[in-house]
Parts: sequence; C-alpha cells; structure tokens
Amino acid sequence: MIEELYDEKLKILEEKANEIRRLIIEMLFEAGSGHSAGPLGMADIFSALYFHILRHDPKNPNWQDRDRLVLSNGHICPVQYAAMALAGYFPKEELKTLRKINSRLQGHPHRTSLPGIENTSGPLGEGISQAIGMAIAAKLDKKGYHIYCITSDGEHQEGNIWEAYMFLGKNQLENLTIIIDRNYIQIDGFTEDVMPLEPLKQKLESFGLHVLEVDGHNIRAFVDAVREARSEWKRTSVIIAYTIPGKGVSFMEKKFEWHGKPPNKEEAKKAIDELRTLGGKIISEHQ
Repeated sequence: MIEELYDEKLKILEEKANEIRRLIIEMLFEAGSGHSAGPLGMADIFSALYFHILRHDPKNPNWQDRDRLVLSNGHICPVQYAAMALAGYFPKEELKTLRKINSRLQGHPHRTSLPGIENTSGPLGEGISQAIGMAIAAKLDKKGYHIYCITSDGEHQEGNIWEAYMFLGKNQLENLTIIIDRNYIQIDGFTEDVMPLEPLKQKLESFGLHVLEVDGHNIRAFVDAVREARSEWKRTSVIIAYTIPGKGVSFMEKKFEWHGKPPNKEEAKKAIDELRTLGGKIISEHQ
C-alpha cells in the first residue's frame, strides 16, 4: 500500500518537482527542440510517482514485481527522463543528450533504448490499450503489481482511447489507474476550441469507471487520490488531474504556443531564475 504523506516527505517531493522543472528547461535548451508546457505541468505528479507512489528499483529496472508506468502522451517525456535521472536510473549528465543522435533519451520514449521505460510511445492514443494489456497479464500471472497510465486531454480526441474505455467498461481492471493531464491545451490551441471534451468526468463515468478529480499541483491531494483509487476493488479508476501547462515559468503558463517549443538561451535563463526563486519559497514555507 502507499504510505501516508507526512509534511517532511511532502517538502522533499515539492523540492524534487522544482528540480525536475529546472532540468526540463536545461534539457530542452540543450536539445533545441521538444515540448515545454506539458512536461513542466506534470512535474508535481511525476515527483509524487517516482519518489512516493511507485514500487520500483532503479538499480533493478526489470524487477518482475515493479509497478508499471505507461506514458501514453510520449511527447512529455522530458519530465519522465528528469524524474528517472533523479531517482538513479541513469546519470543526470545524460539528460543533456535529449534528442541527440544515438541518445537513449529520444524525443518520444523507446522501450528497449532505456531501462525503466515500459512502453514505446509517439503516436497518440495507444497507451491505455498498452496498459490494459499489462493489467491483464498481471492478473493472468497472479502478480500484485499495479499499472499507472499517464495520458493527456488532447489525446482523448483519438478514437482508440474510447475503444479502450469501452473495453474497461466491460472488463473492469482494478489493478489499473489512468491519470489524465487536464491542462486544456494542445499544439493547435485550447482543447475546448479544437474539439471539446466536456463534460469529461460524466463521459468517463458513463463507462462505469471510478472517476476522481484533483489539483495536479497539490501533491498531497494527488497522493490521496491515488490512495483512494487503489482502494477501489471493483472498477478501473481514472484521475483527472487539472494542471497548468508551463507551470512554474510565468511566460509559459497557460500558453498553448509552448506546447511544442523549447526555450532559447535568454528564455531558458529567465525560466531557471524563476524556478530557483520558486525553490527558495518552497524551502522557506516548510521551515
């Protein structure tokens, strides 16, 4: 079971999230390409997953009984790479090879390139189906590990997402938790302008799913939501996590233009300065 989150551990997770954001900016600037808004928005959730929720072992990434984390919206992989590096899967220095030729850190994750990556992603809409397969395999093998699937809201414009929900409506898999990054943006604009998703919660509930809503930047609330999801024994749980794209960098926040754009030298410096200031506030708030 997931441990209760005490104040001291919460401080650590918040600091980790801020460090993840700084690493994301450094990686993207070095690469000269990639996605900024989504990774920054998901830093709090990935901090909670890798440093509190997931049962995993960076020194033994193929441990049979590990929890599986499936990243469906693979373009936000800088946040996963940063969290993995901080957790000890590989040296932090390797983060600067993002999107470089022969790098293990490809622009969309490749399962066999980097130990600890559970699925190859790039084409959107496939992750929930991949996670369903893993959840079924766990049941067939009588294993107790849990599968978490990260997906985006814009990705829900893909038809195979809804085919997966149809399957889950019939074959409820309680060993699977789906986490939707609800940041309201995609590459062409705001989701509700491009292809409206609302009422999203009611649509998901119509499939018989157990749906929770949470502030994706409130780490304690997110951990509590995952704990509640894990206590549901009969249905698949879906957590709609409301996040701010570009979180922590004022000139990126809530701007869809930063969906698929990296910072230049001046922008990267400004972003890192802001995040360092934010890091100081996090520390002082807990003193």
